[in-house]
Amino acid sequence: MTIQSEGHTVKRFDGELNDLHYRIIEMGGLALSQLRDALQAIKTKDVALARKIGQRENELDLLEVETDAAIVELIARRCPLGGDLRTIMAVSKGVTDLERIGDEAARVANIALQIYGNDTSNPNERLLHDVHVMGQMAVDALEKALNAFDRSDEEMAREIIADHRAFEDEFEGSLRRLITYIMEDSRNIGFAVNTVLAIKALERVGAHAQNLAEYVIFQVKGKDVRHQGP
Repeated sequence: MTIQSEGHTVKRFDGELNDLHYRIIEMGGLALSQLRDALQAIKTKDVALARKIGQRENELDLLEVETDAAIVELIARRCPLGGDLRTIMAVSKGVTDLERIGDEAARVANIALQIYGNDTSNPNERLLHDVHVMGQMAVDALEKALNAFDRSDEEMAREIIADHRAFEDEFEGSLRRLITYIMEDSRNIGFAVNTVLAIKALERVGAHAQNLAEYVIFQVKGKDVRHQGP
């Protein structure tokens, strides 16, 4: 594990910063697991797995609350400055994005329930192709963002930001394809709506992964690169 710190004479402070770091990596691992399971539920039509994701969503919420409380206490007791303060702020912002990734994973799982949790016929696999493609992109981006956060890797973070345009391009292409499927057969409308909601959730995961990358750059360089593009 790599963490930017000031090399304190009070070694307990270093331990407290490390604890924050471990907390966000734990949250990241849980969010990634939720996302993978949600995509697996859609791919394998696993209704039971989709239900479990919704039940586990509270775990991320609890970790967010606990980490926020730890951050407030640390700031109050240590009055951090410089790189230490940037590290704490990066973690504070990061936990919010990870909790929201958990929300998006739960949303994808709920869509799996809507598609497969009743007695209606299953959708044409062409309709779900874009969900699988964007799902893998979302998993890859989140994995990379978590690695960048764990290692304070500025170069990897910049790669994530530069690659994010591919998410937007894929999302727009998916919408065009779905419109074509609806025009071919109006009975696809219901399934197409669910597919749009799923790929939009996955596009949001990509946006949150980009946010995590931006926090890494802020932590390492002290530079706010939000809303600046690649």
